[in-house]
Amino acid sequence: MSVDAADEEFVEAELVEDGELVRATPAPRLLVNQHTALMPGEAIPTSDNPRTTYTERDVYYSEETAQAIKDAEAEESPQRRTAMRLFEDWCAEQKQVAKPCTTKTYTEYGHHLMSRGLKVTTIRHYMSLIRTSMPAGERPDPSVYLLLLRHYRKKNKRALRRKEAFPITLSYLVPMMKKAEADDRPIGWRDSAMLAFGYRFLGRSIEDVDLDLEDLTILDDMVTVWLAEDKTHKGEEQTIYLHDREDLRLVFRMRRWVDYLASQGITTGPVFREVKRNGTVASSETRAKTATKRGDHLRPQTVNERVKLWFAAAGLKTDGRPVSSHSLRAGGATDLGVNGATDEELEAAGRWKKGSRIPRERYVRPTKSAAKDLFKKVPMHNPEAQAQE
Repeated sequence: MSVDAADEEFVEAELVEDGELVRATPAPRLLVNQHTALMPGEAIPTSDNPRTTYTERDVYYSEETAQAIKDAEAEESPQRRTAMRLFEDWCAEQKQVAKPCTTKTYTEYGHHLMSRGLKVTTIRHYMSLIRTSMPAGERPDPSVYLLLLRHYRKKNKRALRRKEAFPITLSYLVPMMKKAEADDRPIGWRDSAMLAFGYRFLGRSIEDVDLDLEDLTILDDMVTVWLAEDKTHKGEEQTIYLHDREDLRLVFRMRRWVDYLASQGITTGPVFREVKRNGTVASSETRAKTATKRGDHLRPQTVNERVKLWFAAAGLKTDGRPVSSHSLRAGGATDLGVNGATDEELEAAGRWKKGSRIPRERYVRPTKSAAKDLFKKVPMHNPEAQAQE
């Protein structure tokens, strides 16, 4: 059988005295990649002469650092954990490696999400969370998945629709707070304070439940909030001034709840906490058994559940858009926008990025469009009145 010269590997060899053929030692391998950068005259590192020799002490984390990493991973956003759990379950069914995954597996999963008819924004969000969850330097190439997604957008127009939250403006918020307070119970005090604060703070639910008592100052006419950072201001601390108003009664509602916490011996830690059926605040020991990841802090989902509860209890109806914790942020932005707040004022109130179109396009314009009826310009058709004339 002939062998193509191109497929043969030739190695220099020599004969020793007893006639045995010995292959020469392979040449040292160059240790070069796309990140290699050398100074003039510096030798290219090889397998025989590496630039640096590492030991176990250079690659193993200490016990303390390893535990800190585990704790930090446990605090990852619920959305990231959900995205990775679903991806890992799918990979297990397909008998493919989930972490680190290959570009092929990543692309296949993106196509799987498209086959389910999910919204484009949802697919983008999930795929981004999955990719950034991979180890540094081992992230899959998203280019083929993005090509498929662009095609998906063109063929599935309904997949472009966003599921916007129904805005809970003051006309909806006030009845909800009154309903929560109707039985004059501690859980109602907490919820009415949480509703008033969420609306006036224009916060994301995670920001509300992560707030600590040490971050608040309750004055006679306002509540000040210190933020170490938020989603759009990483590493940038802020002091937010929430002025009170008669219909919201933010100061009264927040002070009543904070005073109740103090009566239970709680003066530090999370502002919004679990309230048990008997009206007492759940202890840290109790929470440690049932809320191992959040501790004394409530889950953002709890805000979502309570908003839905009091909206329904107050007998309110939406225009078809869903009610959620985000409805408080949307409601505050909508009330500001339809009452003359400028784009810059809206951005500042909700701490959106400078130049963001979200508050104006998602909350203000739809409300104004729904209220505007051009056909009011058309005279009412009344044949009987016209005949009498």
